[in-house]
Amino acid sequence: MRILFLTHAFNSLTQRLYVELTARGHQVSIEFDINDSVTIEAVALFRPHLILAPYLRRAIPESVWCEHVCLIVHPGVAGDRGPSALDWAILNGESEWGVTLLQAESELDAGPIWAAETFPMRVAKKSSLYRNEVTEATLRAVLTALERLPDYLAESWQPRLLAQAQARGQWRPLMRQVDRAIDWSRDSSARVLAKFNSGDGFPGVRDSLFGQDCHLFNARAYAARGEPGALLGRAGEGVVRATVDDAVWIGHVKTKRLVIKLPLAQAFPEVAALEKLDASVREVRYEEAGAVGYLHFDFYNGAMGTDACERLLAAYEAAQQRPTKVIVLLGGEDFFSNGLDLNCIEAADSPPDESWRNINAMDDLCRAILTTDSHLTVSALSGNAGAGGAFLALAADFVWARRGVILNPHYKNMGNLYGSEYWSYLLPRRVGAERAAEIMRNRLPMGAMEAARMGFLDAAFSDGLPSFVEATHRRAEVLAAAVDFRERLEAKRQRRAADEAAKPLDTYRAEELRRIQRNFYGFDPSYHIVRHHFVYKTPHSWTPRHLAIHRELGWMVPLD
Repeated sequence: MRILFLTHAFNSLTQRLYVELTARGHQVSIEFDINDSVTIEAVALFRPHLILAPYLRRAIPESVWCEHVCLIVHPGVAGDRGPSALDWAILNGESEWGVTLLQAESELDAGPIWAAETFPMRVAKKSSLYRNEVTEATLRAVLTALERLPDYLAESWQPRLLAQAQARGQWRPLMRQVDRAIDWSRDSSARVLAKFNSGDGFPGVRDSLFGQDCHLFNARAYAARGEPGALLGRAGEGVVRATVDDAVWIGHVKTKRLVIKLPLAQAFPEVAALEKLDASVREVRYEEAGAVGYLHFDFYNGAMGTDACERLLAAYEAAQQRPTKVIVLLGGEDFFSNGLDLNCIEAADSPPDESWRNINAMDDLCRAILTTDSHLTVSALSGNAGAGGAFLALAADFVWARRGVILNPHYKNMGNLYGSEYWSYLLPRRVGAERAAEIMRNRLPMGAMEAARMGFLDAAFSDGLPSFVEATHRRAEVLAAAVDFRERLEAKRQRRAADEAAKPLDTYRAEELRRIQRNFYGFDPSYHIVRHHFVYKTPHSWTPRHLAIHRELGWMVPLD
């Protein structure tokens, strides 16, 4: 089946649907929703059997939905309408929420219902719920709709009209900043966190710090007491602010001067003067269970700046000194790693210099993992990984992932960036030189199941986060207790020595850095231009051809 995705961006949900539907044999092409004429042209070129809108911010042209089946993903329960569905669900403390697949009509979010799925809500950031529960529910709904499409076309099945659906949802307007404004003199920590969580990702919570209006992001509970609203101190790169019953840690901010998200300590020099508090909210933490050490690193949006890489490297080197047999790199719940921190690079006095520092810090971390001869190492991906973060994972001896994880092991979408992190060594040894070149050239997302089949991953298992963590612990314990553990460790040492004799790691690194240095300092500004547009969320003006296959040279308009 030909399926056209009409979407505002190729976000995580859209990527997951792309991976799942192409794996099932469907031909999927993507068109960014830029304007009506572009949409109409895309439909004429691709002649889709179905148009799917995973992530839209405006209505589909009437001339399109009148002639084609157009299904809209709405992140709300049946009957819910409006542009802030998930925001309101979080702020109102809904215990259950859902996703509804609606057929496009003249009235927004009011078309016939093709499928609806629900899920239990958890206390989490909006972006985390969207990336996990909403995405899984959307996939189930879309697969149900695809099963129903032949019967619909044969007129033996009809979607439910909204008025007949006995829906419990209702119309809710766009959530305004006044709706999520924090009253520090009255709001409990739970209420403050609900307001933060409802706006995390976008648009944040409008507030003020150090006398400046700003938008705040990335808040977590923190055990401390003080005058409500007072800044109690700093912890890591964030600040701790008192509520009426406890406190919250706040990690990131947008200001009028710096309109991209940055760590508070980078955006406000005043943070350095605050009292240093215990970092009970730690992005990097280590724990042990028997002969296994678990290293967690939960960096905001998976971005790993120079400082983050250096902190993680120090923690890893400390883990190597422990009397354990296996070290498991767990990343965070939503992301394993997405590589360089492009926001911090953009905000630096010299983005080329900060890019160079950041890539070398990533390389130092990868090398430390690659050259570990005292332990067996495991990368366990419960969340997505992209660019250098995907190759960081490959530095371990074993790479496991949750089944729903999406990987983007390539760099070229960032202005033809060449990349480093020893990818030119790590990727071919996993999948072969020909497949490695194809992955880097195609620049497409890869599902965990596909990655396991090709050898990029050693295993993909478990659907949910708790079951994945539990299974990871079991597997790591088995690995540490294996009767042939010493033989496995010795075989690893010999393999690394043979690879080093064939071509030293320093040579791979030097070759990669020589190429990426041109991206940072050379005459072609593509990397800097694309990075700027990426961090400032510049709207797309066209759809890349590797996504819009209907715009490829040589594309023939289908006749069926």
